[in-house]
Amino acid sequence: MRGRVLVVAGSDSGGGAGIQADIKTITALGGFAATALTALTAQNTLGVYGMHPVPVAFIRQQIQVVMEDIGADVIKTGMLGDVATIEAVCAALSDYAPGVPLVLDPVMVAKGGHALLADDAVGVLRSRLLPLARVITPNLPEAEALSGMSIASVADMRVAASVLLSLGVPAVLLKGGHLPGDQLTDLLATSEGIEAFTGTRIATRHTHGTGCTTASAVATGLAQGMSLRDAVIRARAYVRAAIASAPGFGEGHGPLNHAVTFDPSRLEV
Repeated sequence: MRGRVLVVAGSDSGGGAGIQADIKTITALGGFAATALTALTAQNTLGVYGMHPVPVAFIRQQIQVVMEDIGADVIKTGMLGDVATIEAVCAALSDYAPGVPLVLDPVMVAKGGHALLADDAVGVLRSRLLPLARVITPNLPEAEALSGMSIASVADMRVAASVLLSLGVPAVLLKGGHLPGDQLTDLLATSEGIEAFTGTRIATRHTHGTGCTTASAVATGLAQGMSLRDAVIRARAYVRAAIASAPGFGEGHGPLNHAVTFDPSRLEV
């Protein structure tokens, strides 16, 4: 086991997304997961039915005690919820994890449509947390909120990725799953350019937690010393295999098979 990842995110009682998906992903890829919970949710594959935020002082304390003892090679953030939580996390990372790379998944809306980030927190996320990130992993609705533009094509994705880079983040993994069509394209944008990764879409409703899983897989790769590009390639292969072998649980957007195995030596771009 190598690669310590501290995940700062919310809990999903259904086990498909959030902290639960993060822990499963990091463990499946050979890393070690520590956590700082930001919120408790009551949810299943059909939606989010209740949510309780964790007091910000306790969020900070979780980060502090983990970093002072176990440490982390990478921090991954997911659901933060509101302005106070974002501010507390930024302060805690500055105090207890200076220089530790941050993978930022800007979680805003659950798969079933429930808002997971307050409207007034988007600007704070953009101005305070984005500049701390090594890479951000937005889906298209999240990228639209952060960039202020609509995205209806891969060409739009390229423009949006460049806009997000201009906000001060070194790298953007922009996920294109919300675009229609049989082909799915993700973009990895850095100061060196934009690389497209395209694959055939898997026709399934069992995609709950793909965003959390992708970001945690990338974070694990970075924590294990992989380059960002190689971490993205492995993360995409892992997520695809986990979707393809999903257990079929629930009546709505079902969870992935985080315990899936695949051959890393046969990864394709």
